[in-house]
Amino acid sequence: MIETERLILRPWREADREGLFRLNNDPRVGAWLAGPLDRAGNDALMARLAAHQADHGFSFWTAERRSDGAVVGMIGLAVVKAGDLPVGPAVEIGWRLVPAVWGDGYATEGAQAALDWGFANLDVDEIIAFTARTNLASQAVMRRIGMTPDPARDFDHPRLAVNHPLRAHVVFAAERP
Repeated sequence: MIETERLILRPWREADREGLFRLNNDPRVGAWLAGPLDRAGNDALMARLAAHQADHGFSFWTAERRSDGAVVGMIGLAVVKAGDLPVGPAVEIGWRLVPAVWGDGYATEGAQAALDWGFANLDVDEIIAFTARTNLASQAVMRRIGMTPDPARDFDHPRLAVNHPLRAHVVFAAERP
């Protein structure tokens, strides 16, 4: 568990299932992820997150607001295996927040904490992030936490159609301090 001034980042609990669904089913969130998830897709994601946590000791964790216990999103780290995406193998940092808190600094606060945790607890020389080329808000978070663009590793997401508007992805990297 990681605590920041306003957030607790922790493994998912069964009680979080509805909050995760509200996050992943929101069309504004889905617009950056090739569409919202239905209940079956959300349940599959929750199972993958739990399995990743069990296998690696970290995951994209629940982002819980300390003031009221609300699930405001997910922030954390994930292993990208060789062959999964063109940037693998790597450790990725990522975030996904409910629109009600967009612009409130939670992504930066939580991502900085997750990045610090990653370098303190994982034997890696770098942590990467990637997003659609058009997702300037996520790129701004990457810059605020000290990540730098790595255009040599930019890629077209292989799970998106050739003409999909989110297919072109940019890669940022942070090196171990």
